Amino acid sequence: MKLLRKDIEKDNAGQVTLVPEEPEDMWHTYNLVQVGDSLRASTIRKVQTESSTGSVGSNRVRTTLTLCVEAIDFDSQACQLRVKGTNIQENEYVKMGAYHTIELEPNRQFTLAKKQWDSVVLERIEQACDPAWSADVAAVVMQEGLAHICLVTPSMTLTRAKVEVNIPRKRKGNCSQHDRALERFYEQVVQAIQRHIHFDVVKCVLVASPGFVREQFCDYMFQQAVKTDNKLLLENRSKFLQVHASSGHKYSLKEALCDPTVASRLSDTKAAGEVKALDDFYKMLQHEPDRAFYGLKQVEKANEAMAVDTLLISDELFRHQDVATRSRYVRLVDSVKENAGSVRIFSSLHVSGEQLSQLTGIAAILRFPVPELSDQEDESSSEED
Repeated sequence: MKLLRKDIEKDNAGQVTLVPEEPEDMWHTYNLVQVGDSLRASTIRKVQTESSTGSVGSNRVRTTLTLCVEAIDFDSQACQLRVKGTNIQENEYVKMGAYHTIELEPNRQFTLAKKQWDSVVLERIEQACDPAWSADVAAVVMQEGLAHICLVTPSMTLTRAKVEVNIPRKRKGNCSQHDRALERFYEQVVQAIQRHIHFDVVKCVLVASPGFVREQFCDYMFQQAVKTDNKLLLENRSKFLQVHASSGHKYSLKEALCDPTVASRLSDTKAAGEVKALDDFYKMLQHEPDRAFYGLKQVEKANEAMAVDTLLISDELFRHQDVATRSRYVRLVDSVKENAGSVRIFSSLHVSGEQLSQLTGIAAILRFPVPELSDQEDESSSEED
């Protein structure tokens, strides 16, 4: 993402002009745009024209519109963002108050104006415009006959390809069929890796599987690379890292990212940091339950006691339609930072973010136990009974 202009007044009202450069920038934009904002961008409008003879025709024209945002639609797989709203500025093709949908395009600038720019939104702009945040990781999560090729970016886990091949069981006299099917499966996975992983961007490729599948696959891949003189794979051999996972399904990626070897290799990536923070929370919940709480009320109470050491919060909460509720989350984040606590904003498109959403989307690891919170939990559970 490129920041072209930033005009924000002392009362936090103002506008920014940005240019999305990569597909992931659309995800950042989705988290920036909120209902009630005004968005100015280039778009195509179908315009009806009437000739002197009275015949009516239509043609498509490119024009720049300013919309008051009413609905936002994001396609996570295609990384496309559509914003629907009413026109609020004079335009020769579109009447004031007319509805239009703008599909934001890569490398085309847009201007977003808000009545209130909060700290969370401003921080996201900084992250999106900082190249250091695009330290990407690729992953191949596999088992015999099933593989997922994923890209783990700072903000989301994208499944780029799914390979499925029916592998017959090994039986006496049937080994050749099993081996041929396995070879065909491995070949398809290698092709998917070459098609979907850009080695000039990716720092590390995790190959995760149960058993010996990952070792057999890597042996096959590099043997074939030597035979065919595949320089792309041979030059990037050091980027491949083998780790254990319980299955070839996407959710097993969390186990791979939790591996200590992986954590040290990817210590500077946001995705690994999220997984570690969530893992620390679960360990604390198990061993010292008085220092781990989830739910907005409990976390707010802990913050009032200046006890929050690490706040875990899903970015989904900052897209809440109610301004007062959204402001409440922003105030909590600001307050934790003021009290020298660290804040981890989880992406709802990451596996770790999905897990946090199951815990109300907000959790905290405390510096010290707060007994009153445990008492409140006991009282509320007894009331429910």
